[in-house]
Amino acid sequence: MALDLNDAVASLRGVGPSLSDKLGRLHIASIRDLLFHLPIRYQDRTRKSAIGSLLPRTEVVIEGSVDLAQVMFGRRRTLVVRISDGTGAIILRFFHFNRSQQIRFAKDRYFRCYGEVRRGQQSLEMIHPECQIIDPDSPLPLADSLTPIYPSTEGLHQPRLRKLIEQCVPLLHSTTVNAIPDFIPPRIRDQLKLPSLEYALSYIHRPPADAPVHELLDGTHPTQRRLAFEELLAHQLSLKQLRNQTRAHAAPKLPRPDGIRRRFEAGVGFDLTGAQQRVIDEIDGDLAQAMPMLRLLQGDVGSGKTAVAAAVALNAIVAGYQVALMAPTELLADQHRRNFERWFGELDFTVLMLTGRLAQKQRRSTIAQIADGAPCLVVGTHALFQDDVAYPNLGLVVVDEQHRFGVHQRLALWDKGAIGASRPHQLIMTATPIPRTLAMTAYADLDVSVLDELPPNRKPARTVVIPDARRGEVIERIAHACANSRQAYWVCPLIDESDLLEATAATDTLALLNEALPQLRIGLVHGRMSEKDKSAVMHSFSAHELDLLVATTVIEVGVDVPNASLMVIENAERLGLSQLHQLRGRVGRGAATSDCLLLYKTPLSETAKHRLRVIRETTDGFVIAERDLQLRGPGEVLGTKQTGASEYRIADIARDHELLPLVQRTADELLRAEPDIVERIIERWLTDRIEYVNV
Repeated sequence: MALDLNDAVASLRGVGPSLSDKLGRLHIASIRDLLFHLPIRYQDRTRKSAIGSLLPRTEVVIEGSVDLAQVMFGRRRTLVVRISDGTGAIILRFFHFNRSQQIRFAKDRYFRCYGEVRRGQQSLEMIHPECQIIDPDSPLPLADSLTPIYPSTEGLHQPRLRKLIEQCVPLLHSTTVNAIPDFIPPRIRDQLKLPSLEYALSYIHRPPADAPVHELLDGTHPTQRRLAFEELLAHQLSLKQLRNQTRAHAAPKLPRPDGIRRRFEAGVGFDLTGAQQRVIDEIDGDLAQAMPMLRLLQGDVGSGKTAVAAAVALNAIVAGYQVALMAPTELLADQHRRNFERWFGELDFTVLMLTGRLAQKQRRSTIAQIADGAPCLVVGTHALFQDDVAYPNLGLVVVDEQHRFGVHQRLALWDKGAIGASRPHQLIMTATPIPRTLAMTAYADLDVSVLDELPPNRKPARTVVIPDARRGEVIERIAHACANSRQAYWVCPLIDESDLLEATAATDTLALLNEALPQLRIGLVHGRMSEKDKSAVMHSFSAHELDLLVATTVIEVGVDVPNASLMVIENAERLGLSQLHQLRGRVGRGAATSDCLLLYKTPLSETAKHRLRVIRETTDGFVIAERDLQLRGPGEVLGTKQTGASEYRIADIARDHELLPLVQRTADELLRAEPDIVERIIERWLTDRIEYVNV
């Protein structure tokens, strides 16, 4: 029976109900879906490397005979195999193995192995390489082209996926099958020298033997650029379409409350920066319109986003509306509540708090006040959008640290304010600066404001990178700082010791520091504590009832203790650039000069060395964000990697950024001139369209 691109995957040889279900997890239902299931990378198995020539962090094919194989017992049982080929030897290390796999590595048996070369404690190693017994007298042919590696799911292995896709590729060239429509206008294909869609799909699934290996491995081959362009275009169209849909709603007009605003600015206790005034003016302009504001406010650590949110919240409250501000943690929500109560106290405005730890009676009372519809500011966590919370008069939604929330959490709060066709205004805030290239794609539906100026009292922390062996000096530094009435943080990545990560646990560090510094009052805060206990410890630290706070990265966001002027970050080599920058932002909030000490364990990978060098050399969050994007990719930077919401199949924003201006112009042109094609491009690339950008 002849196959067609629209046929279900069950039409292919070897696809039964179980395999169909697994493919369904990858959003693959048809043969067309399989063809657009693109390689995430390639492996080069076309040539064999001599063991003596190997370099760390390379993926290679090697062949050699087994010198020894033994099971080592330590923190975990390990099968260690040494093979050599006359030019050198390498260790193969297996953590998961059974008796038959152990017996397989008999002395003098000859193997072909493929894997990543790593630097071990005593020699080069491969961890869990693919190994195949071969006969050295009858050489097995090597692959004649690059091997594609596809996104997969549990129980669906690469060879199976490759065989399925190999069944589908010939259909691209069949004269009896309807061709896949090419939506990119010919003049743009000519301008970028892009090949046809059919050729591009065929090429990347089956690179020919003479394919330029480095271009394909780097993702810069014209066929990859062709597909990346269309994928970026699909995301851009989806966002622009969404923006148009959102702007079609009505919203309450919230004029600038000049008199109250002047009283607020006089009472906050500090002068607003020029950047804060500029951003407030931009938001005032949006709020005065009868359509929903959609604005992203970016500001580096300590740039004063909360004060901006307070100033523009007055527009809604004075106009008789409610404001909801959602924070990712109860610690941060409670800090916001205290700030707003202090700033709004003189103005006689109501500030409510709604979090999961409220007693039942207090929670019912707060929900009843919100349901009353009187003008107020409600600060809270995800508790703000639970089913029994109703906002009859919601004029403005503020989401703080937007990347910490799941898509549906943010949508649920915005939907709470729906009254007929009317929707509340939205202000999304982040202290993790988003690189311009990423903002152009991930937030194309939002207007962007940037706080690019720190208050005059903010002094950037000096950053020092110190090996773990000098821990004693660091402890002396803390003793000296606390003896001079300063306070300090000691941050640990983990709560308890882990077999998988050689990271010092916060609980162990607390015991060590209590012994080394008996004269200090030391507290502990971590994510497994109840919110009540966390808040109690943080209040004690804020009130200087504690000198030193041992903490996990739970303090990364929003904690504000001006007297804390020293931070130690344990295992700094394990943390991302943006996270290190956020943590460092907890100090430098007072008048004293502040220091951030990054403790690391050796040996350092090249990536870890680069991260620590960047964080030491710059305190500019936007520079750090650009470097973070290059190192970790857009999904990590946006905080959406775990959902796959903003993941790309083949595009890479850092690599393909020069395509973005043309992508934007093409999107505008298609929306204006060919709206029918727009929906088809979006459907092709965003099959699982969760509208993660709806806020």
